[in-house]
Amino acid sequence: MVGFWHRLGNKGKALYSATLSPPCSSPLTLPHIWVPTQTPQRPLSSGFHRATGKTQSAAEIMSGKPIAKDINLRVAAEISRMKAAIGRLPGLAVVLVGYREDSHAYVHINLKACNEVGIKTSIVQLPQDCTQDRLIDVVSSFNSNPSVHGIIVQLPLPQHLEEETIINFVSPEKDVDGFHPLNIGNLALRGREPLFIPCAPKACIELLLRYRVEIIGKNAVVIGRSKIAGLSTSLLLQVTHIFVLYCIDIRMFE
Repeated sequence: MVGFWHRLGNKGKALYSATLSPPCSSPLTLPHIWVPTQTPQRPLSSGFHRATGKTQSAAEIMSGKPIAKDINLRVAAEISRMKAAIGRLPGLAVVLVGYREDSHAYVHINLKACNEVGIKTSIVQLPQDCTQDRLIDVVSSFNSNPSVHGIIVQLPLPQHLEEETIINFVSPEKDVDGFHPLNIGNLALRGREPLFIPCAPKACIELLLRYRVEIIGKNAVVIGRSKIAGLSTSLLLQVTHIFVLYCIDIRMFE
């Protein structure tokens, strides 16, 4: 959202400062500046273990639904003020290749969420045997489209397509997945701020912070190191001063 205003130039920056409340979170929302706006959830409770006769911490499910509802309400309010101020709305473009049911379901969820908060969406569905040149042409058209402020190329892609090439071709300023090397690299380097952070690890940290879980200095285990979840989660945890241990399947090296 902040990037959208800044891409409008000086007028957009002025309108943002004059009409909008602070953004929901900064581009790199670290614990010292990533402060929840709602009353924190109740802390983890303690219980008496009959078998051992000792008091111990009781596990508690951390629900993301009320947090998501709060974020959606704030984003919707921000978009409403944006429309009133400059008469424009943020736009998201989604590129979907093939017929994977899980990918279609995920895209449907994204489009529904955008519709609920007022983000304009457009989707291009390409066949399973789509050529790489055709996919690059579609991404290029969204890169140059001023009404599109964010692009998602739904992963995974069919095996005949070079995933890294496609990811690298998405404009870093519109890479809302946060997978472009510029964004991942800035996430990994101290003192740098990526334009976007992958949503899965960002949601994990947000959940911990909302529940007032002390994370600085802790040890964490991350299973897997995919771009979508494992790698980006470990990088964000390290930035928040957590020692990270990877668990990977050694069979992938056989």
